[in-house]
Amino acid sequence: MTASINEHIEARRAKRALSTKPVSQKEVKLLIQAAHLAPSCFNSQPWRLVVIDDPQILQAVKETMPKGNYWTAPAPVIIAVTSQRDLDCTLSDHRDYFLFGCGMAVGNLMIQATQMNLIAHPIAGYNPVKVKEILGIPDDYTLITLVIIGRSGDVSQLSDQHREIELGPRDRKPLAEVMARNRYTFSD
Repeated sequence: MTASINEHIEARRAKRALSTKPVSQKEVKLLIQAAHLAPSCFNSQPWRLVVIDDPQILQAVKETMPKGNYWTAPAPVIIAVTSQRDLDCTLSDHRDYFLFGCGMAVGNLMIQATQMNLIAHPIAGYNPVKVKEILGIPDDYTLITLVIIGRSGDVSQLSDQHREIELGPRDRKPLAEVMARNRYTFSD
């Protein structure tokens, strides 16, 4: 058997053209289960995933986003990923590992979404203080990301820039820019 990249990893894209078509509770549960199967330090499972699908709460969260995230408006579901350093390992050099664990959980969720022909697009552009308030997330928790969940929609609803990205080839740096062997040789 020849080794190859997992087809769902290869197919995953940060798409923005969304439809208003609903995503079922069963589909959302599968996404959450996939996230929950991610590895974590000493199996601490630090992720706390808040599924936002109530229309009023969903709208309130969307209103915290800057103009550049206009494309999130049709999304029927958003998943807030939050955690706190005490939920995971703190390593000997004071690294808080909870962010890494939560990142792996989101990675699993995105691969599962791709396999299910759904879009799962994590974003950083929102007002975290307001979103934490809307969702009742405690102050000592970090709101790591919002993952926009939906089905493919009409690319004509996107800005020219986003439409070009959506329809263009996948843009990745050459491996030589992100991989070194045996020593750090990057010039960043």
